[in-house]
Amino acid sequence: MHCVTSVIKLDRASGQHQVIDNHWVRLTEADDDNVPTHSLLPLKAWLVHRDALLGRTDVGVWFAPDDEPETLGSDAAKLRVIAIDFPAFTDGRGFSIGRLLRERYGFLGELRAVGDVFQDTLFYLRRCGFDAFEIRADKDADAAAKGLNDFSNAYQGAVDEPQPLFRRRGA
Repeated sequence: MHCVTSVIKLDRASGQHQVIDNHWVRLTEADDDNVPTHSLLPLKAWLVHRDALLGRTDVGVWFAPDDEPETLGSDAAKLRVIAIDFPAFTDGRGFSIGRLLRERYGFLGELRAVGDVFQDTLFYLRRCGFDAFEIRADKDADAAAKGLNDFSNAYQGAVDEPQPLFRRRGA
């Protein structure tokens, strides 16, 4: 787990962002009787303690790259925060997990990218439905946020703009 001091939070409706303090802590394990507020539990721990935690809005889930979104299924729509771990720049499985959570499992809450998240990936993460980005303490969050606007248009449809460019131009 990285020491994280800030989060770039994107307002999906306006496209505006702000840098805020991180209030969520990623846990590596949990037990039902002692899950602190603002905790992100590993998917496997969530599944074990699901019944006790389902009603809590101060607890979220985090996915490792090899976790499958269908394991969480319709519970995704009941959560306030889901984080996806990007352990290395070369591991892109989290992009697919994020998009599946948004498009197939109806997740409307905060979708947070954690781990090796930096300026060059933010635009693409946003396209897949991410709206929060944990920036490591050794990185400048304000500089990284510039990556959200690296491109003015995208050709393909995605979570952030379902219509491809040729359809938007025709309208």
